Amino acid sequence: MFKTPCVLFAGGKSSRMGEDKSLLPFGDFETLTEFQYSRLSQIFSHVYISCKDKNKFHFNAKFIEDSKTSGTYAPTLGFISAFESLGESFFAISVDSPFVDIEIIKRILSADKETDDATIAKTDEGVQPLCGVYHPTLLPAFKDMLTKETHKLGFLLKNVKTQFLDFQDTKKFLNLNHPHEYQKALQIINSTSL
Repeated sequence: MFKTPCVLFAGGKSSRMGEDKSLLPFGDFETLTEFQYSRLSQIFSHVYISCKDKNKFHFNAKFIEDSKTSGTYAPTLGFISAFESLGESFFAISVDSPFVDIEIIKRILSADKETDDATIAKTDEGVQPLCGVYHPTLLPAFKDMLTKETHKLGFLLKNVKTQFLDFQDTKKFLNLNHPHEYQKALQIINSTSL
């Protein structure tokens, strides 16, 4: 088990999905969030769910609710709340990436250095900002982003000390943003191999 805390981001708007994807059924679980929380709890000693309102989830977990009400659904506020709550570096992962496996996580955590601001996965399809380690040195930058209402994680990562790690297998980074991607993920999870 990895001692670095894991923060599962499940507070997005899901506008492209048309419904709250964090609550969609997945695998043998009632929700995608519970599926993710269960599997990540077998990899990390401590897993927290970043969200706007923990009451929408009906299972036991450790939650980090956004510290204040905001009109934004970007993860900026979630990062600030996580840093203020945990006071240490953490592994960030999105609720809608259920196939990021232990080998990917292990490689990122092994490569991460204290001198970095972040260590982030990258594929041929681009940077995967919600798959990597973030350090508390970034808290002022996130607060600045919130003040300026700029929420592009990719822009932030290009302008701080980020170590990008290249991964070849893009299938494991499938994000469930649209209904057809959710259907594809259901087919994968119900089959025996990725």
